[in-house]
Amino acid sequence: MRYIIIGAGAVGGAVGGRLAGAGHEVVLVARGAQYTALRDGGLRLRVPDGEFTYRLPVVDGPGELGALRPDDVLLLAVKTQDTESALDTWGPAPVEGGGTAAGRLPLLCAQNGVEGQRIALRRFRHVYGVCVWLPATFVEPGLVSAAGSPLTGILHLGVYPHGTDERVRRIAADLEKAPFEAPVVPDLARWQYAKLLSNLANAVEAVTGPVEGEEALSFVERVRAEGAAVLDAAGIAYASGEEQRAVRGHKVDLVPLDGAPRGGGSSWQSLTRGTGTIEADHLNGEIVLLGRLHDVPTPLNELLQHLANTFARERRAAGSMPLRDLVRLADAG
Repeated sequence: MRYIIIGAGAVGGAVGGRLAGAGHEVVLVARGAQYTALRDGGLRLRVPDGEFTYRLPVVDGPGELGALRPDDVLLLAVKTQDTESALDTWGPAPVEGGGTAAGRLPLLCAQNGVEGQRIALRRFRHVYGVCVWLPATFVEPGLVSAAGSPLTGILHLGVYPHGTDERVRRIAADLEKAPFEAPVVPDLARWQYAKLLSNLANAVEAVTGPVEGEEALSFVERVRAEGAAVLDAAGIAYASGEEQRAVRGHKVDLVPLDGAPRGGGSSWQSLTRGTGTIEADHLNGEIVLLGRLHDVPTPLNELLQHLANTFARERRAAGSMPLRDLVRLADAG
């Protein structure tokens, strides 16, 4: 199989680099400065066992590849807010022997939240979900770090909306050589909703900085409790904290990497890079949506969604709001 990594940023670059290092055929898809850096200097992946440079094919769209191959696997690693644009570009791409990517090829949604794969299923026939536990950082154009050890990450896989098949088991086998742990599960949504609850803290980190200290941790617990109440009201199952900890153990412990500090998660990185967008609508906003559908108030997640979007739109610096101001706004209602 050939892996086409649509969105070769932090997560996509880490997965693509590790797959290439394990001997698999990989194509990277990128735009702008990242495209130029990958094309001219290769993908530099900094991990606990060293820094590796992978000279891989780099494209900014399917046209540069000609007809796609029947054994291609599309791995979608763009932020959820960029999903529709990516699918509009890759869905109509022709495949050797007839048909299009949307009709014939598998699409893996390696994204935070739960909405990307739902968007994908409107366009693609064969959609797979990925629950991504992978601490990775876009350091600069061409350079990605992944600080997890002894494994780079844990990637639960499954057919969307549910089930498993032989193709996803073959993909999992490739990932486990990379090295990832890649459990294939029939109930992937349970893991994704559990990860969603964890990701509700992304906006707190993006707006106020690292979630450290008793006050910050207490506030995050309030935010996640609000999310859990919404999922319970909606009848949506999610893996417990104990179950998640049992799976993770010490398989993906963070190791300090010289020249590649891990400043924060995906939302923090969006603000730091000044991209102008952030994924809060599909994290905190998912809880807000479900709360409105099931008559559960979600004031904390509404506030965080609003603040994260405002910071992104106005290109404010990550972590520039004091935590006490955020808590005061939340308590003021």
